[in-house]
Amino acid sequence: MRILITGGAGFIGSNLALTLQKDNDVTVIDNLSSGNKENLKGFKGDLIIDDIISMDLSQFKDIDVIFHQAAITDTTVSDEKRMMEVNVGGFRRVLDFALKERAILVYASSAGVYGNGKCPMREDQELLPQNAYARSKSLMDELTIKYKDKIRIMGLRYFNVYGPREEYKKKAASMIYQLAQQMKANKNPRIFKYGEQSRDFIYVKDVVDATLKAIRAKESGIVNVGTGVATTFNRIIKILNETLGTSYEPEYFDNPYSFYQDETRADTKRAEELLGFKARYSIEEGIRDYLTTIKSEK
Repeated sequence: MRILITGGAGFIGSNLALTLQKDNDVTVIDNLSSGNKENLKGFKGDLIIDDIISMDLSQFKDIDVIFHQAAITDTTVSDEKRMMEVNVGGFRRVLDFALKERAILVYASSAGVYGNGKCPMREDQELLPQNAYARSKSLMDELTIKYKDKIRIMGLRYFNVYGPREEYKKKAASMIYQLAQQMKANKNPRIFKYGEQSRDFIYVKDVVDATLKAIRAKESGIVNVGTGVATTFNRIIKILNETLGTSYEPEYFDNPYSFYQDETRADTKRAEELLGFKARYSIEEGIRDYLTTIKSEK
């Protein structure tokens, strides 16, 4: 297949590119604003450094599948206009291109659209986006509902993804990465009071599996990509201590964010039905596998 990956030098995009290149003709687009060429070591396909909100997409011919990962992913960005230009505007351009090419479109949505909604979070529940990033993803999902009868399209509401190649996201990298770095630097891990906030953490290898399965989804639409299990930050620290052979205690501090999600946990039934996807890695297994690859910051 001829595959186009936007944001393909980023966290999830690079993992996709390296997995897909074995049996497919893969082209990556990335403006390197948050991605990094280091993520694509070993990639044999084409890397085009450009911006999807301005580049000429018609240069690409006979594309079978588009994986749209390009976006501003930092949830603390408050510039609503910029967020909408990049995330929603970029998505509109990719959607129009996919329609012309008759290509399958699989894109990154987010569990952020649920805000502090009821758990387990279901695709058909009321959306309560709490920040500019989540609002942009909600608008993208609205476009999907509008166009799902005209194109093969699947929106994936990724929950809290962690794993190899996320370090270039810096402060937007997962809490698992942030806490592991602190502990590897012989520091007590710092978390918001009192560490009982919980997340549906999903390993990037499972996310790649779900994203590939979306190509052959039974119908167009939107599905959650999570494990269905929520883990507290206190528990994450305990697992990291067990894996690293350390005994660091958490340092608690006040949460400065009014839009913070206290819990995320996916209802996974729709992903199982439409994609045939179920996460394979438990949180303990994922962290153990991840820590064999993660490097300490210099």
